[in-house]
Amino acid sequence: MNAATASLSLSHSGSALSANYSPSCISKSSNKQLNFLPSKTNLCLQKRISLSLSVHLSSSSDGARLVVEDDLHAFLQILPSDLRDRLQNDSKRGQLLEVILDLGRLPEARYLGEFGGKYLRSTEVSVEELEYAQSAVGEFGGDNRAGIEGTLHRISAIRSRKGAIVGLTCRVGRAVSGHIDMVYDLLHYGKSILFVGRPGVGKTTVMREIARVLSDEFQKRVVIVDTSNEIGGDGDIPHSAIGTARRMQVPEPSLQHKVMIEAVENHMPEVIIVDEIGTEAEAHACRSIAERGVMLIGTAHGEWLENIIKNPILSDLIGGVDTVTLGDEEARARRCQKSILERKAPPTFYFLIEMRERHYWVTHKTEKSVDTLLRGKTPLVEVLLFSSTCFFFFFFFGGRGKKKSSTRVISFHFL
Repeated sequence: MNAATASLSLSHSGSALSANYSPSCISKSSNKQLNFLPSKTNLCLQKRISLSLSVHLSSSSDGARLVVEDDLHAFLQILPSDLRDRLQNDSKRGQLLEVILDLGRLPEARYLGEFGGKYLRSTEVSVEELEYAQSAVGEFGGDNRAGIEGTLHRISAIRSRKGAIVGLTCRVGRAVSGHIDMVYDLLHYGKSILFVGRPGVGKTTVMREIARVLSDEFQKRVVIVDTSNEIGGDGDIPHSAIGTARRMQVPEPSLQHKVMIEAVENHMPEVIIVDEIGTEAEAHACRSIAERGVMLIGTAHGEWLENIIKNPILSDLIGGVDTVTLGDEEARARRCQKSILERKAPPTFYFLIEMRERHYWVTHKTEKSVDTLLRGKTPLVEVLLFSSTCFFFFFFFGGRGKKKSSTRVISFHFL
């Protein structure tokens, strides 16, 4: 009997994770014989895997494929004509991430999945070219960001001490459908979720897709607090990528926390979506909203859950950390020092997802993971990997830093 084999080799040490698998596709009949449930609906209704090493695969024949929509034509119109022509004929334009225009330097293009950039020509960017781009974009906000109306593209300015624009970061905005299939079932819990990742890993794209799914498919009342018009795009009419979710714009970035509270008090949302939580006032606003029974979907900068724990401004999002002094008997019973760190309060976000890469996420049940980390142990996490053919998730213990790491090998045989 012929059998197609899929093998997965996992090695977790620090931030390293490797995965190799085959075949390139999984047939429906194979999934049926193995009692896999590839459809999105069934995946959402089944219970999460018990806390042991397990794997689920979903066939792309029934599951959603990634569908990417962008408007590169509008993006290219703000660039000098020679750069526009160069990028229009670029075979990798579908992977274009951003274009850098710095005064007196060579213009540079950067692409998804590639380190470094590529110079687009041999002559430096001039003042006139920056002025042309600025006039095409329009006025920049107090956060030095602007957009192209009707699109999801973002233009960020660098200014001199005198206020003149001396550099532009022109980032391509894309609407991606199917990108959140890895956490689709988590949305059914109705619990708040915090996405943590470094800049450029795709957090805003995920917020946009979650807004669409919750408003259109889950029929929730969703309000987006869109501080820089990155989620819903520039202009007064939000981009169709957010579905029927409503969007509240923020006059100044410093007012984001006030608009968050205003959204709850005035518009009766079931879900609030906010990008880039970064101040103590915003963290407190998140807690206030969560205490009112509203589901929160948010993002914050960082790579690991530990970054949030150690961040004095954002640690309230995961319950806060306090130093507790134990009695002698309690310290002996716990076999620890008398002064220990403990979580102060329930976390604002029930789940926390580390976006290590665009298709490599690590999911924490926040309360358990924080308590485990504060005890100096390694938490049990759910790792999610996505490819164009399937996605799978599994639980495992992984070491970090000097801690002992684990390696596991799993093989699947599809009859």
